[in-house]
Amino acid sequence: MKKRPTLADVAHATGVSLMTVSRAINGKPGVSDELRRTILEQAKALGYRPNLIARGLVTKSTGTLGLVVPDNTNPFFAQIARGVEDAAYQEQYSIFLVNTAEDQEREKAALDSLWEKDVDGLILCSSRLPGATLEKQIRHFAAAVLLNRELKRPIPHSTTINVNDRRGAQLAVAHFVQHGRRHIAYLCGPQNSLSAKRRLEGYRNALSEAGIPFDPLMVECSAPDGCAPDTEGGRTAAAALLTRKPKTDAIYAFNDLVAVGALQTVEETGRRVPEDVAVIGVDDIPLATIIRPQLTTLHIDLRHIGRLAMRTLLDTLQGGNSATAIQVEPELVVRQSA
Repeated sequence: MKKRPTLADVAHATGVSLMTVSRAINGKPGVSDELRRTILEQAKALGYRPNLIARGLVTKSTGTLGLVVPDNTNPFFAQIARGVEDAAYQEQYSIFLVNTAEDQEREKAALDSLWEKDVDGLILCSSRLPGATLEKQIRHFAAAVLLNRELKRPIPHSTTINVNDRRGAQLAVAHFVQHGRRHIAYLCGPQNSLSAKRRLEGYRNALSEAGIPFDPLMVECSAPDGCAPDTEGGRTAAAALLTRKPKTDAIYAFNDLVAVGALQTVEETGRRVPEDVAVIGVDDIPLATIIRPQLTTLHIDLRHIGRLAMRTLLDTLQGGNSATAIQVEPELVVRQSA
């Protein structure tokens, strides 16, 4: 195999000391601009690349960060990941992206693996781990940002970023009520999802404010562990709901994928959207404007959240945030489905 060029090779080619080459490449003082250009040009010609492992031993930084998501095929997490990666690229960080497939054991294994790789920091999306286990894992990292999770007590060098799910649910239900809907259902998400629980609370509160009694039979989870957060989960949940509660005239879905599945089932049963059953989702993924009817949903700027998570993590690594909580407000975007 061809030998990887080293600093010594660059020094030999330019006829200067190894220390001078190191100073030039690492932007240190003590080297003239002309000599620095010469060294950098020679390094490029030789194909020299810094050894990040060796540099990490000196700087105590690997230049890598961990990003853990429960489902990398879900556009919600894909958009967040894009925001994280864009911000990381600008700061010359590499990202280890790990998918846990909504499985707690895989999530724990992923966090253990990232810890062993000694990543500089962690962004963890919608963790499915129990609170005590999550807190134990987070303490392993020098800095961490949690999306869609809350901590019982502040943990140093950690930040939580949460969407105001309760408020979002209230906006959705209020919109239904304003348009004369009274039989309003909620298709819940995974049982271990904090967002699903907060949206259920907001749904119940909004019904109470509208003078509509809460009926647990209008909440459909479809399985003991909750409704799968995808289109098939939405189809299954809506079918069970409409069989049990045929007078349902509005559906608030856990996310846009569940809402799309619900739309399909509603139309397959001969009902019209929104005339017979109105549907509102959450997240405003690109699919929401592609389908027909276009989906009314709660808009969240997912790439912004990804960039925000990345900037917050870097700020913490640089000695900024110690333990903070950030809340993002959703906005109801009215389209054709409600």
